Amino acid sequence: MTEEILEVDYAENPTYLYRCVEQRDWKGTILRTRHSPLEAQTWVFRRCQEDDECPGLDWRTLPIHQACARGCPVTVLYVLLNAFPNSISMRDLKGNLPIHYACNAKADMETIHTLLVLYPESLDEKDCCGISSRAMITENNYGFESLEVDFFKNPQVVKEKKKAMTDFSCSSKVENEKVMEEKLPGWKTSGLSIAIIGASGDLAKKKTYPSLFELHAQDLLPKDTMIWGYARSQMTNEDLRNRLRPYLLKSTTYKRRHEQDGNDIFLDSFLSSCFYIKGNGYGDMDAFAKLNKEINQHELEYKDKLTHNRLFYFAIPPNVFAQTGLAIKKEAMAVTGWTRCIVEKPFGRDLKSCNELLKILDENFSEDQLYRIDHYLGKEMVQNLIIMRFSNRVFERLWSRDDIENVMITFKEPFGTDGRGGYFDKYGIIRDIIQNHLMQVLSLFAMEAPTTASGPESSDHIRNEKVKVLKAIAPITIDDVYLGQYEGYKDDPTLENKETNTPTFAAVRLFINNPRWAGVPFILKAGKALNERKAEMRIQFKDTPAAGFLFNNSEVPRNELVIRMQPEEAIYMKTNFKSPGFSNIPVQGELEVNYDTRYFSVQNTSSSSDSSTAKKETYTSSNPDAYTRLILNVIQGRQAAFVRDDELRRSWEVFTPLLNHIENENIKPHSYKSGSRGPDGADQWIQEKSGYLLNTNYTYYR
Repeated sequence: MTEEILEVDYAENPTYLYRCVEQRDWKGTILRTRHSPLEAQTWVFRRCQEDDECPGLDWRTLPIHQACARGCPVTVLYVLLNAFPNSISMRDLKGNLPIHYACNAKADMETIHTLLVLYPESLDEKDCCGISSRAMITENNYGFESLEVDFFKNPQVVKEKKKAMTDFSCSSKVENEKVMEEKLPGWKTSGLSIAIIGASGDLAKKKTYPSLFELHAQDLLPKDTMIWGYARSQMTNEDLRNRLRPYLLKSTTYKRRHEQDGNDIFLDSFLSSCFYIKGNGYGDMDAFAKLNKEINQHELEYKDKLTHNRLFYFAIPPNVFAQTGLAIKKEAMAVTGWTRCIVEKPFGRDLKSCNELLKILDENFSEDQLYRIDHYLGKEMVQNLIIMRFSNRVFERLWSRDDIENVMITFKEPFGTDGRGGYFDKYGIIRDIIQNHLMQVLSLFAMEAPTTASGPESSDHIRNEKVKVLKAIAPITIDDVYLGQYEGYKDDPTLENKETNTPTFAAVRLFINNPRWAGVPFILKAGKALNERKAEMRIQFKDTPAAGFLFNNSEVPRNELVIRMQPEEAIYMKTNFKSPGFSNIPVQGELEVNYDTRYFSVQNTSSSSDSSTAKKETYTSSNPDAYTRLILNVIQGRQAAFVRDDELRRSWEVFTPLLNHIENENIKPHSYKSGSRGPDGADQWIQEKSGYLLNTNYTYYR
């Protein structure tokens, strides 16, 4: 009876174990192998591209081959071999054994010794180029007493090695976790180098560096992390630090720590880790080679760390992604750890340009290396959606067409383009806000429960459910959009086209065509130069059955759940209560949790239950901003809050026909005054399209 061969296509869905190995997530590799040992026996392959000269497979390999190729610690080898002992003698498609990969990766001596003890005959086995393991070991100067097969067949040594392998692989969970913490590099104990590409720009100094400063101040960066800025501007290290200092001094992080410590030591220590390298362009191979040399020298100072990771932040326009990605791929990839890239929007301006951009990035990086950042996915209330829905029985039961009348997701800014009209006019409010930020919020809001919401595989589970929501939305037509442009927009001095019809306000209606949401209208509304700064999700529930009869024809307002993303994060339920006094008429108030006052303000505390005890003010930390939260997620390898390629494509498929229609027909938007709620007819249009009923007698008091 032949043994069944397990294999999966890399392009479709490599095993989670294989992904852990690819990213040098050794702790994840051990946990996953213990949990799913069959994945250690599963071959992963990739087919040749259609335009390749030879059809068939490009490569076919086991997790142990890739682990050895990445210089895995011996503890990882123990677990993989315990799960699949025969893998030590198996060749991949190219004809290489695990020991060949380990030698080429210059793995540590203990790893090489383990491979030889458990498979001594591999000493004289040759790789695909005809080079024997013996020759590789000699060249690498491992210093074994002997390179004879019999030397590694010592029964006592073999017994001890097998016992060590079994003991580590089969020990209790608590002991195993303890050993892993001591011997394996987690995200906090590995080396980390961060390179900010476009370090002289506004995004870097206003968002990226302050977010890294916040992580540094809260001890959430690995020790001895170094941050390199890269740009075309002529600057020294001190010039960069002086440029960053004013923005860091304005941050809440600085104010909080300065109040606590009374000095700037923590600020100076952060700035001392910031360096600068100039390039002639964003694809300057020589400059990236220099950057790589600087990082390598830093990594050599910390040889005790088993892995050194590299994070590249693309704070640059999309038109230079290709040359930057190629330069990183050729000159600056991590040698012993993972390489990850944070990519900023815009991710194209339609489906065609999105596909072109994805292709450019795919040529140099795999999907697990790319973190497409949408800062709305890092907002506290957006990340709270999954917890609130799936950990509260009451909400999940209400979260459907049976109880919800309509849903409105709103973004409002009280200012216009303010000198950025030249940039904004190329995109408009739909591309700038609705197609990305609000659609991401919508997909999280409406998705089904993922298989897991936290843990190693949760990132894919969550994003799989988001994609299902997007696929259930039909492309939007012009009948389901209301456009506006504020008076004075065309006066922006940076605008080239003074007759532009680019919308600065839009309300879009769409439907999610699945059993949970069929027939429920979703309104996505965004605008500039409006009457307030606000971003919120507003869920209006259906009318209470027979309420008019019960309360003698009194008006009974609909319940609403409001999740405010900014400013001052809060969740409140508009609920009906008895009016105060002698009347029995229902009036609307709110049940509320305000995050700022509930969790992050100065609190009065007392050590005694005695009311006479003097109260003491206790300072609590502030809520981290979205960029800080998301950068930490990247370092930890959590991709759930980042946009996957198939999400991007589907979102553009929904909006591209509408955008083409608006531009091809030169649709003229409705005019509205700056500081207003938007165009005069917008509220009426929303009411007609969604059935939303506004309770004019209700006032929300902050």
